[in-house]
Amino acid sequence: MRLFAAVVPPERALAELRQAVQAVQDERLRWTAEAGWHFTLAFMGEVQEAVLPELYTRLARAAHRTAPFPLRFHGAGHFGNRALWTGAAGGIDELRMLAERADAAARRAGVPMEQHRRYKAHLTLARSHGGTTLRPYLDALAPFEGTPWQVRELSLIRSNLPTSGIPGDRPRYEVLEAWPLQADAP
Repeated sequence: MRLFAAVVPPERALAELRQAVQAVQDERLRWTAEAGWHFTLAFMGEVQEAVLPELYTRLARAAHRTAPFPLRFHGAGHFGNRALWTGAAGGIDELRMLAERADAAARRAGVPMEQHRRYKAHLTLARSHGGTTLRPYLDALAPFEGTPWQVRELSLIRSNLPTSGIPGDRPRYEVLEAWPLQADAP
């Protein structure tokens, strides 16, 4: 099964983001489904079911070692001319540490992870069809600042890729397990 560790924002934060995105949304980009709005911490790819018990144990430990922390949506960015995203502000160091812990948990559980890269907090909003410039969207979303919220759990999410063959069909996301962040605040 195709898995990743993530932080799922609360509904009120997603409602603010939805409002900002609706103001700029058009047909020139392929917009991500709101059901897929999350901050990916560690993408694990295909994971064998036999690894799940150890992965659950290690992700629970990662969550237990992390105190809840503040986060908010912040501005916009892009990866080349292919993906538009909103970023995060607030507890970025804590988010980065949680991503490191989730990555380490997966590795120690036996998940063959890709080469390690520095974590960049982002939530993908849209992808370009090709020649569409992202500049107008970046300019429109740059001033966006969401209301702060507390990150309180680490989720393990299964990505069910589309199998229908219907153009525009999107992955479905299913939270397999979530663990509360528990460490005492420093």
